[in-house]
Amino acid sequence: MARRTEPPDGGWGWVVVLSAFFQSALVFGVLRSFGVFFVEFVAAFGEQAARVSWIASIGIAVQQFGSPVGSALSTKFGPRPVVMTGGILAALGMLLASFATSLTHLYLSIGLLSGSGWALTFAPTLACLSCYFSRRRSLATALALTGVGLSSFAFAPLFQWLLSHYAWRGSLLLVSALSLHLVACGALLRPPSLAEDPAVGGPRAQLTSLLHHGPFLRYTVALTLINTGYFIPYLHLVAHLQDLNWDPLPAAFLLSVAAISDLVGRVVSGWLGDAVPGPVTRLLMLWTTLTGVSLALFPVARAPTALVALAVAYGFTSGALAPLAFSVLPELVGTKRIYCGLGLLQMIESIGGLLGPPLSGYLRDVTGNYTASFVVAGAFLLSGSGILLTLPDFFSCFSTTTSRPQDLVTEALDIKVPLPKEGLEED
Repeated sequence: MARRTEPPDGGWGWVVVLSAFFQSALVFGVLRSFGVFFVEFVAAFGEQAARVSWIASIGIAVQQFGSPVGSALSTKFGPRPVVMTGGILAALGMLLASFATSLTHLYLSIGLLSGSGWALTFAPTLACLSCYFSRRRSLATALALTGVGLSSFAFAPLFQWLLSHYAWRGSLLLVSALSLHLVACGALLRPPSLAEDPAVGGPRAQLTSLLHHGPFLRYTVALTLINTGYFIPYLHLVAHLQDLNWDPLPAAFLLSVAAISDLVGRVVSGWLGDAVPGPVTRLLMLWTTLTGVSLALFPVARAPTALVALAVAYGFTSGALAPLAFSVLPELVGTKRIYCGLGLLQMIESIGGLLGPPLSGYLRDVTGNYTASFVVAGAFLLSGSGILLTLPDFFSCFSTTTSRPQDLVTEALDIKVPLPKEGLEED
């Protein structure tokens, strides 16, 4: 089979998009809707909000911190067996969680075991998708990640309904059955046959290059800050609304409203990312700033109309930034380094996923409400958007910036670093 020099921008890539769609739904859709279980765990174990928040926090952190493992295994064995194994681990973790008798059991089952399964699924799938697309990369990534919005819309009220009929143990058994469908998603993956670039080198050479690459490091810091506050509404918005005397079902429905808006934001953002000339970083900075502002305004809103409006605004902007966050990475490191780059990025930004929810729960325990939690979360996103201003070509004129991602990579990686003898001497 002849090897292509450029991504095919279609073909089997659309099947990979479909696989990534369901995979993102079964990973991040579950994570985003886990706030419904949050209240149940607080009541069942009689623990403080900060300690219960560690369940989702550990899961997010393990998923991201373990991404280099998934990337390395995919480089050696291919993404298909790695993702299928991850699906089995994710389902097993939820299954064991249904028998938990303490928070420690939930930390180990959902946080560690399911988180390990998610680590083996997300990064390899998204890296495989990036290898199939160039000109349509933002749109393809957006369509793949719309699974998060659709599943968040469906899962939040579904989980609330399951809790009311089967309690939290029975609900986790059914979530385990849903997670097992990740195995089918992995079976659809088939990386494209692209010509090898001898300048790329092995994993060690790629890692050395990335650790000396200033724009990549700054981008990683920015996404770490963004990640610290990004998941807070999906974990604590239901609890915040119940503090305002909302019933559990309407509170869960507000998450669905945000999820619908999230879905629209992802599609619109993906289309704009490919249609608007200039670096995608500009659009990413815009959506990140608006997401931070909407987060900080949540404690101010008291009327149901205002809360619904903020949920729509947050859902749209947070959904819009998600596909662009992954589309910027190939512009910085190139598709040949996407497995290593995405894995390293996910590992470092896991710090934000680990610290964000417990910090939010701690502020709730100290202050008695979620006002400080949402304000601090918004401040993290605004800080991350400020760092995005320092990335290459951000302030270049729209009229003179006509190159697309594959042209920007040459300039971004034109650095001189001492490298091991695996390759990359010409870098």
